[in-house]
Amino acid sequence: MTTLEPKAGERVLNVRVTDDTISVDLYDGRTITVPLAWYPRLLHASSKQRANWEIAGAGYVIHWPDIDEDLSTQGLLRGAPAPRVGSKAA
Repeated sequence: MTTLEPKAGERVLNVRVTDDTISVDLYDGRTITVPLAWYPRLLHASSKQRANWEIAGAGYVIHWPDIDEDLSTQGLLRGAPAPRVGSKAA
């Protein structure tokens, strides 16, 4: 199995979280928008907690310190929602 290395343009430029979506602007000009419902910690967080994000992981990870949530650009580009509690990995 091979792991694809992230490309420089896939680094996080900006993040916007609404009541329904998370939108991540990348340095290469793309914007990824996914349903907030995919990430229960963010869904149930307050607006203030959602707004308190930082770029981590050499620019490829978004971290919300108030709720200890991390999303990677690779996961977002794959369209990978958070694993459900109690689900087993395949």
